[in-house]
Amino acid sequence: MMREPCTERLFGDVQPPRKIAVFRALQLGDMLCAVPALRALRAAAPLSHITLIGLPWATSFVKRFSDYVDDLLVFPGFPAFPEQPAHLNAIPHFLSEAQRQRYDLALQMHGNGSLSNPLTVLFASERSAGFYVPGQYCPDPRTFIPWEDNEHEVLRNLRLLEYLGAPRQGDYLEFPLTDADYRALQRCEVNLPPPGTYVCIHPGARLPSRRWLPQRFAEVADRLAMAGMKIVLTGTQDEADVVRAVREAMRMPVLDLGGRTELGALAALIAQASLVVTNDTGISHIAAAAATPSVIVSCGSDPVRWAPLDNERHQVISADVACRPCMHHVCPTAHECADEVGAEVVATMAATVIRNWRYRTIPGREE
Repeated sequence: MMREPCTERLFGDVQPPRKIAVFRALQLGDMLCAVPALRALRAAAPLSHITLIGLPWATSFVKRFSDYVDDLLVFPGFPAFPEQPAHLNAIPHFLSEAQRQRYDLALQMHGNGSLSNPLTVLFASERSAGFYVPGQYCPDPRTFIPWEDNEHEVLRNLRLLEYLGAPRQGDYLEFPLTDADYRALQRCEVNLPPPGTYVCIHPGARLPSRRWLPQRFAEVADRLAMAGMKIVLTGTQDEADVVRAVREAMRMPVLDLGGRTELGALAALIAQASLVVTNDTGISHIAAAAATPSVIVSCGSDPVRWAPLDNERHQVISADVACRPCMHHVCPTAHECADEVGAEVVATMAATVIRNWRYRTIPGREE
């Protein structure tokens, strides 16, 4: 439930903070879910200097979203933070730099606050705001709001900004594409299928526990190919094994771009696809940002929190298992959340989504 607006509004009828830090040191999908909140923040503070405190990879995120974020302060990790190993020798310099910046406001948008609130306070900003778990440490009850477990990640961050006085500017995701992204895609493969004629199959995910079975991805791909769609396999270099497993299990022709596309080229490929079939991973959020229809097999993650808000264009299929949500790197049991989702239901849903959205407009491209 939305709380009453902050009694000491930081945005709106008052001069917004001049220097703002946003602490969200997370991976691609998590960052894309924060874009609507960053958009609201920039609209409420158009002249403020906004720094993202994030992971090293987010250099490219800041460059792509320069309309909303001005620069990056690299977070070196911290004990008990799971996103990367803590580089202990770099932590004192990081904290010294954060303090030297003398931020007027530090927004804690990195989880429920149980780990991140004590760290955010060490930035020594004039004010801080964010989330806290009731009964646990709350740096400032005037500017921190309770964390709610059963809340969509996009709407959660917007709720914080609205509480602080920054109205939402839409809840849609974005992934700006440039001509350079499309040129990079052409350099990867000159014989790409025409826009709207192919399906991207992305079987990877950062955590193996979040991956559906390669043989079932292959079965879905074969059925779509037999229905007349071209099939393109995608994945990072770290996902080469699972992409290869899908390709080797397929019986129909396939274009394998696994490990061959940088992020911008991959997003351009997805933007021109008829459909994306993937796990609940960063690629599913790129599909949502590009308005490319998708079928998402959710293994281990929480669909309530991470499923695309557009539940007509994007269909999430999951098994109702007691151990969800799961943060194990590798499933410690029989991977029931993956095993209980059959290829038949995914292939049928994929065909339905293609049929329902085949005449859509491809963002950035003419029909």
